Amino acid sequence: MPKQEKVILVEQIKEDLASSSAVWVVDYRGLSVKQAEELRHKIRAEGAKYRIYKNTFATIALQDLGLPEMETVLEGPSGFVFAKEDPFAVAKTLKQFAKENKKLSIKGGLFEGKVLDEKQVIAVADMPSREELIGQILGMLSSPVQEVLAALDGGTVIHGLLDAIETKAA
Repeated sequence: MPKQEKVILVEQIKEDLASSSAVWVVDYRGLSVKQAEELRHKIRAEGAKYRIYKNTFATIALQDLGLPEMETVLEGPSGFVFAKEDPFAVAKTLKQFAKENKKLSIKGGLFEGKVLDEKQVIAVADMPSREELIGQILGMLSSPVQEVLAALDGGTVIHGLLDAIETKAA
């Protein structure tokens, strides 16, 4: 590959890294073309993109951006999943796909400036997504309000307030 093409490729990797909230790295060896396309489709549905780059180019891009090197993760063929929006949902998708397609394995990743191994990426995948966390928090916050409303709806508090108002008005 001519030098200019290599420079352009490293720049593309740097753009992908800079615009991602996380990068998950997978070993795709053994996937059929159909399986690879299915993976790309599922990844794209989560707002991420899947690319295959040479590890040496990825390492240069990481160094240029001052990001931690991923020597232990970048061994052998590597597919890079750049999570643009929700890294948790993308990790869940990868975990599920790897479970269904034994040929794909999660090698690790880069999340919040730290290199993660396979087990740590799976731990991220097991965490609730942002939307799920927000729903849980809202559920916890609304629970006391619902209890107050239920008590009010029971009529005892409302009747007591109305009686007190009528008594003072009379």
